Amino acid sequence: MTLPHGWRRRTASAALAAMLAGGTLAGALLTAPSAFADSWRDKEYWLNEYGISAAWQVSKGAGVKVAIIDSGVDGQHPDLKGAVVGGTDASGAGDPNGQKSIGAKPEHGTLVATLLAGRGHASASPSGSPSPISSSSPDSSVGPDGIVGVAPEAEILSVSAWLGSPNPAGKTDQEQIPEAVRWAVDNGAKVINISLGSTSPDWPQSWDAAFLYAEQKDVVIVAAAGNRIGGNVQVGAPATIPGVLTVAGLDRNRTASVDASSQGISIGVSAPAEKLVGGLPGGSYEDWAGTSGSAPIVSGVAALIRSKWPDMSAKQVINRIVSTAEDAGAPGKDPIYGYGILNAGAALKADVPEVASNPVGSIAEWIRVHRRGDLSSPTPQPTSKPSIPAATLADPTVPVAKAPSQADTAVPAAVVIGFGSLFVAIVAGASVHLRRAYRSSAELPDEPATGVVDVMDPSGPK
Repeated sequence: MTLPHGWRRRTASAALAAMLAGGTLAGALLTAPSAFADSWRDKEYWLNEYGISAAWQVSKGAGVKVAIIDSGVDGQHPDLKGAVVGGTDASGAGDPNGQKSIGAKPEHGTLVATLLAGRGHASASPSGSPSPISSSSPDSSVGPDGIVGVAPEAEILSVSAWLGSPNPAGKTDQEQIPEAVRWAVDNGAKVINISLGSTSPDWPQSWDAAFLYAEQKDVVIVAAAGNRIGGNVQVGAPATIPGVLTVAGLDRNRTASVDASSQGISIGVSAPAEKLVGGLPGGSYEDWAGTSGSAPIVSGVAALIRSKWPDMSAKQVINRIVSTAEDAGAPGKDPIYGYGILNAGAALKADVPEVASNPVGSIAEWIRVHRRGDLSSPTPQPTSKPSIPAATLADPTVPVAKAPSQADTAVPAAVVIGFGSLFVAIVAGASVHLRRAYRSSAELPDEPATGVVDVMDPSGPK
């Protein structure tokens, strides 16, 4: 994720430029050979283990548009045929329909889209007959091969943005993100997925109005918490914006991922972030990891809920997800798991009382308090940063630079001081000795000359 002119330019451009992640883990995209039949489908452990297959008994996301603000979605991927129903380019460097893959990680948007709303496909077996229907398919309308998303009947709006490297069109992250959010809202998105991460909890004031607009139009926004291995030890914007449902990452054992689990008070729920699979532009697949994949899993569940209850407000949708999550870590809400681990089946089937306010906050209230309700000034006023708890997870896999301990610095200092003191003592002793020798020589009588020193001719005797 990325941000300001002055502090905003530094926080934004450095932030979103730092990674898509919120994005994928550094080095976690492992190119894999294309596979036949449902070998990729079989890797989607989260469908059963996180209650998604159970949720399909209630809803598959039909009639809900989900905007994916990312590097562009390849709508021609076999698993996305018919899923992408619209789009735009917010970068100035992509295609008008938002389906050109752009930026530092051009494959990122398609990976996210297949995980969220992939529909699979039917490919011929070596014998020429179609592959049999996989047991993990929601119904016969979903192809047995490839990736099936959490909401396979949802529709995708692809909003391409150039992130992670200098934009050849010159538009900054500050300009692209709010433009993308507004377009998504105006074009019917009921859920917006932002799998982008930054290293700063702050966001430019230019984003306030767009996120407020989405809140006022009752749109659910889901964002990735970011990856520790990518530099995001603490959650960064836009996942720190009040009202945004922030998703942290879990490993295969349903515990906080050391590499892909940034932490912070804004985390709402946790979802799988390791051993993920997804589609690539052009029709192939990859294994991948990161909270960039956690976010679309939760966005897919939000789409299932909005399909089942079209009139349910965004705050009630978010409440269903967080209130049915399975508590983990410290009792209650905590900065590592949020309200707990995603349970899609319970989110669709449980009896959940309504709430008066969004459990993850309100950007409108935040603006009233911190911006004093003024959205007109182009210069951001100083804002109080959210209090960030001390990190409690183990260090990520990649070695992290550590400040030297006092013991490390004390030993060399002691050695230097010791040798310095010895040198001074030697010099002082030598001086005393020389003074004594000089006094002794002054008291001796002069000796007669012993003769003239012969000078040897270098040419030798003659």
